[in-house]
Amino acid sequence: MVPSRSTSSQVTPALNWPKTTELLGITLNLSPLADSEAYPQYVIGLHAWFLEQVRQYSPQLSQELHDNQTEKAFTLSALLDPQNPWSRTLKLQAGQVYQWQITALSRPVVQWLTLWLKSLPSTLPLRTAPLQIQNWSISHPPLTYRKLAQLPARTSHMPLSFISPTSFRHKGNHLPLPAPVNIFHSYLRRWNVFSPDPVNADHFLQWVDESVIIVRHQFHSVKTIAAKKGAVTGFVGAVEFGLSPKGRAHTDYAPLYQVLGRLAPYCGTGHKTTFGLGQTRWGWPAEIAVQVATRSDVLAQRIDQLTQQFMTQRQRQGGERTPRVSATWATILARRELGEGLEQIATDLEMPYATVKTYVKLARRALRSERA
Repeated sequence: MVPSRSTSSQVTPALNWPKTTELLGITLNLSPLADSEAYPQYVIGLHAWFLEQVRQYSPQLSQELHDNQTEKAFTLSALLDPQNPWSRTLKLQAGQVYQWQITALSRPVVQWLTLWLKSLPSTLPLRTAPLQIQNWSISHPPLTYRKLAQLPARTSHMPLSFISPTSFRHKGNHLPLPAPVNIFHSYLRRWNVFSPDPVNADHFLQWVDESVIIVRHQFHSVKTIAAKKGAVTGFVGAVEFGLSPKGRAHTDYAPLYQVLGRLAPYCGTGHKTTFGLGQTRWGWPAEIAVQVATRSDVLAQRIDQLTQQFMTQRQRQGGERTPRVSATWATILARRELGEGLEQIATDLEMPYATVKTYVKLARRALRSERA
């Protein structure tokens, strides 16, 4: 049974999209109840709260969204300042409006959103920074995959803005570069999982490699933390793609290139899109704000530094599972150094308290042996 909940203060859009809808983006307008500072990994809290909201309506869907290791049928942004969507500040001001964007990539998730929006909770109880839910709006219109494919073609030039750190997994490492093959492979993976009309990936990506060019770009790399363990190096900024004359002549892949570009704002780009990374918008921005260092940046830098130290040490000692263990130790120790409690760290990482306590001791011992 779904628990009773307060209705948001204002709901302006009509919940009248077709039941066949497979793609939808919404924005929640949130206001802090008091001046506060969100903890560096607060997006984990947003992710957990979202899945709990799904669970109250459909435990099965929540479990599928949590456990599915291929492609997730949703994306979540971090908290966005509508006046400066490039900002990554953790300091929240009472009375100011922040935006949280949710996109659905499958019919079951859209159906859940439809039910949920009819009786939104009044607050989002984010740890250290509780937020009032004021209202919501549609950010990406309701569509099916086939209707998305039928939209009128734009020019072959495709300007995309990446307003949150964006990165790809490449041979066990992070690749913070907007290479066309990586970009369009990212979109095609989602298309082939959720669309009723999958495409041969190998042939299309070969065409991308030969035909898609970068017309202009403006981006820089940033280090951030996402999900539960480790730091991620990603890029933020804008890239405009185009097609070579031969590429424009391909009657199947040139239209698909257009379709995947239209899919980008729904599905995001790269990995960890359910933890705020890879937020993508169509268009070239008027300006790209310079990122200001925050506590989150400090934590990300420290996690990366410790990870490299632990990996070097464990590789010398022949330790197994080196990358995963090193990132876990680094995350726990870095958060502890910044004053976070072991119980909260254990909760966020979904690990037993005793294990986290042991890992802190092992990590500190490893650092002491390195200095000796």
